[in-house]
Amino acid sequence: MRKNFGAKPFMYPLPVLIIAAYDENGIPNAMNAAWGTIADFHQVAIYLAADHKTTKNILNTKAFTVSMADAKHVKEADYVGIVSGNSVPDKVEKAGFHMVKSELVNAPVIEELPLTMECKLVSYDTESELLIGEIVNVSADESILDGEGKIDPKKLNPISYDSANHAYYTLGEKVGNAFSDGNFLK
Repeated sequence: MRKNFGAKPFMYPLPVLIIAAYDENGIPNAMNAAWGTIADFHQVAIYLAADHKTTKNILNTKAFTVSMADAKHVKEADYVGIVSGNSVPDKVEKAGFHMVKSELVNAPVIEELPLTMECKLVSYDTESELLIGEIVNVSADESILDGEGKIDPKKLNPISYDSANHAYYTLGEKVGNAFSDGNFLK
């Protein structure tokens, strides 16, 4: 038996992304967004309403960063999602985040969040509110790397958003190997 919920945005997992950009005065702002994904090998797609301060900043500077929120910073990540930069201009500072300028794009990198995509704006559709960015670089803090220099998801400990219950969850255990485990069905 199945239960129908109607048309709802229930998809699992929804990564909690922290989008950051500078305003016209070089002041950083960041927001929490869960409706984003990889759109191509070198592109990210995120739905951002036009009235967000961060969206306005991205359209002005043509650059932004996307950091993965982690369990260690769930309160800070939630805070930048529930407080608007339009009304609280120093919300990044109040969240306790420290910013450094990306070496490759005109956007801030949040030092506390260990995995960041540095992006150039490709397009923003005001009707659909779909933002596309070109991934110029991915930077990772060494603390989340394994012995081979690869990102270790357990060390990263990213959070995902549960839109059905308005909750955050961490990733579970590894259950298989991509591009490999299905070979036994061939």
